[in-house]
Amino acid sequence: MKKSWRLLLLAPLLALQLPAWALAQISLDVSVDVPPPELPVYDQPPIPADGYLWTPGYWAWDDDAQDYYWVPGTWVPAPQPDYLWTPGYWAADGAVFLWHGGYWGPQVGFYGGVNYGYGYGGNGYQGGYWRDGHLNYNRSVNNINNVQITNVYNKTVINNVTVNRISYNGGNGIRAQPSPAELAAARAPHLGVTSGQREQVDAARRNPALRMSQNQGHPPIAATARPGDFSGPGVVRARNAAAPGAVRSDNAPARTNPGQREEPVAPQRQQEQEQQPRDRPVQQPRPEVQEPRPAAPARPAEHAPEHTSRPVRPE
Repeated sequence: MKKSWRLLLLAPLLALQLPAWALAQISLDVSVDVPPPELPVYDQPPIPADGYLWTPGYWAWDDDAQDYYWVPGTWVPAPQPDYLWTPGYWAADGAVFLWHGGYWGPQVGFYGGVNYGYGYGGNGYQGGYWRDGHLNYNRSVNNINNVQITNVYNKTVINNVTVNRISYNGGNGIRAQPSPAELAAARAPHLGVTSGQREQVDAARRNPALRMSQNQGHPPIAATARPGDFSGPGVVRARNAAAPGAVRSDNAPARTNPGQREEPVAPQRQQEQEQQPRDRPVQQPRPEVQEPRPAAPARPAEHAPEHTSRPVRPE
């Protein structure tokens, strides 16, 4: 699999001169020659507290493993009031796919038209808005039934884009172009990912079960209630995902059919046991060719095979 890393050579020098919002625009571009997988389907975990904003999951690229891996969606505190999250997205550029990182800003910018769900339907954010330094949450798209939050409202979200699970823009993917307002949001001062978001990415990269080659597009950890917390009641699996313990380890042999979903270990062994009698010949008893032992004259009845002999059970 081919890949290329493109570093902005002036980044070390600019880091000493530019403010934080400008540093957010200096990033590492990753180009891959295979498209990212489809987005998995999963339920949003409940919000942990007021002031948290939902950031959707996405497929990232691990250059060392030469594989995509899933970064679970999670709730994160906003870095400052009045700032919303613009998700990152993949975009086709000829024969390669480039990653455009997300950012925080007063307005939601362009994220490729990708329908990440839960307020991110491909354009803008319909999950909430800021007023007087407080987030107001739309109950119709956010899971906020577990905590007491009074700044809520209900507004039905009408999705004007084609609902699908495609995770990239351009090429054979989503055909969407940024609006003038979205372009202005990208050029305006904004912030990069928070420390919690970086923790989420690092934890996902270290987890082999989140690699595409192992979970076949159904990650066992699709979303978390808090960044970096990959265990406990706040963890949500993708629908149709295998249990975490059923995903093969690094030492397990790779599947020859990448489109085949990993099955739990127990059904595999049961299937193998069921196939064994059919895979090897069964030795049938042949009493007609066996030489009977000489019978004692006083006990002739013991040598009547039609009455007392039984078929030998196959090994």
